[in-house]
Amino acid sequence: MRKWLGRVAALGVALLVAGQGAVAHAEDPSAGKKVVRVGATQAVDSMNPFLAVRVVSTAVHRWMWSYLTVPDAKTLQPSPDLAESWSVAPDKLTWTFKIRKTNWSDGQPVTAEDAAWTLNKIMTDDAAKTANGPAVENFESVTANGQDLVIKTKQPQASILDTAIPIVPKHVWEKVTDMAKYEPDAYPVVGDGPYIATEYKKDQYVKLKANPNYWRGKPKIDELQMVFYDNPAAAIVGLNKGEIDLIGRLQGPDFDAIKSDPNIVKWNTQGRRASYLEVNPGATTTDNKAVGDGHPALKDVRVRQALHYAINKQELVDKVQNGYATPADGSIIPPMFKDYFWTASGDTKVTFDPAKANKILDDAGYKKGADGVRTMPDGKRKLEFRFSIHTDTPVEDKLAEYLTGYFKAIGITLTTNRVDSSKFSEETGVTGLYDIAISGWSVNPDPEEVLATHLCSRRPTPKGEGGGTESFFCDPTFEKLYQQQLAELDHPKRAEIIKQMEERLYTQAPVIALYYPNDLEGYRKDKITSITPIPEEKGLLYGGSSYMPFYSLDAKATGGTSAAGGGSSTGLIIGIVVAVIVVGGAVFFVTRRRKSVADERE
Repeated sequence: MRKWLGRVAALGVALLVAGQGAVAHAEDPSAGKKVVRVGATQAVDSMNPFLAVRVVSTAVHRWMWSYLTVPDAKTLQPSPDLAESWSVAPDKLTWTFKIRKTNWSDGQPVTAEDAAWTLNKIMTDDAAKTANGPAVENFESVTANGQDLVIKTKQPQASILDTAIPIVPKHVWEKVTDMAKYEPDAYPVVGDGPYIATEYKKDQYVKLKANPNYWRGKPKIDELQMVFYDNPAAAIVGLNKGEIDLIGRLQGPDFDAIKSDPNIVKWNTQGRRASYLEVNPGATTTDNKAVGDGHPALKDVRVRQALHYAINKQELVDKVQNGYATPADGSIIPPMFKDYFWTASGDTKVTFDPAKANKILDDAGYKKGADGVRTMPDGKRKLEFRFSIHTDTPVEDKLAEYLTGYFKAIGITLTTNRVDSSKFSEETGVTGLYDIAISGWSVNPDPEEVLATHLCSRRPTPKGEGGGTESFFCDPTFEKLYQQQLAELDHPKRAEIIKQMEERLYTQAPVIALYYPNDLEGYRKDKITSITPIPEEKGLLYGGSSYMPFYSLDAKATGGTSAAGGGSSTGLIIGIVVAVIVVGGAVFFVTRRRKSVADERE
């Protein structure tokens, strides 16, 4: 569930190779094993599943822990995972899940008590709500009896079978005293998923070994590694050199960079993301106290709508995304989810129309000064907005250039504000220190979570905890529709209510959907011998909403020695690529810094 490019990749690789002469032919501990290295251009934000919101984090956690259900590989409908079966009472409020008899990796049995403790922790601990709080807001009680997990809801909950929460072992996690600050510090981490996390270096990598006792059977490979790159350019070099075997979630320019390599399979399918702008509508906490320093003009829905009319989305697709996207004319749910996808039409549809944007602002009293920049109706403050993007992200820089021109044409000044990823999520989701920011979300087969990020309850608490807001939006109409869809078990009727929610977001514009990026990935066919996407027909690999692609994959075994640049990094960290960072004009090896693209949440 939350929120990437360097200018020295070639120099960094050259220095890396030069500096490895002493270990160029060191014996590789993974010799003879099937080891697959996945490159990621963002790092895990937390190994604590109660706190983690980034896509890379949820991907790793899917490998480590089971969920009650998992999307079916063909249909994406809920299918058994930790819950081998389930039933709902006639009142549609009481659900009973039969928990599978299996063991944690430390040998202790998995019981319904583990699931009950996990869900109750999220229900009762504000910090534990950070990643998945909305999923349990409608839960009245969660209890366990042997292998039966019983969830009673306040009202019918249509999305309960898609509750994407990793179930953790109670006997390990109940010892945590401060969930807001906790990071697992004992490895291997106790889990029950297809892989067991054995080593984690913050901002560098996660290593996982195949779980020999996984209930579906041991995976075909021996070890899976997630390697974090500071920027896509360096990751592409790593893929070309065979230092990593697969990379996903590429931007268009980066995907074009792998086109000429015959050893790389190019994966280009419809994605499950929407990329959009967060427009600060007046950030507040859950007790409605103002926070942050957002520009007051953005509280006016007319200003937000004018911004929308000023944007040429097709040009952004062509010039920023290299054509690997579809313009968004409505829904924040991408078109691959056909039942819920909504497109604006008629008078509701916002088209690229700078003249109309100017008229909206003129009529609302935002007059242009002698310098062409508009002011507030009282004349005391200019319409000068900050656009928050991530540091060292050429794609976002390019987007900023276009938006700056679009908004200048309607009398608004836009200044690019590059924010380190360690601060980005905090400023745009907790402290409200932004005007407009780049963002997006990976949507699951059931879209409740992406909708829930715009609820009043997703705002931070007065203490700055919990939250997970994507917009600081708090709208009674949206709230009412959310509750209606949650209680509607008739699928077509629920889908229509969800479309009304999307229309409300569209017309109120706390977020402005720009485009739906394609899922762009690449993997080395000289290393990976098979991998099954999700869904199986024209689906996704790393970007999918399931662990199944990485449970299914097979690969060739690693050779007996490791040549420099061919899968090793330094004598201290065999098989891990170390990022090269330029600081103060000096180039040196450091751990990879945490990076997160605007649309790297889930």
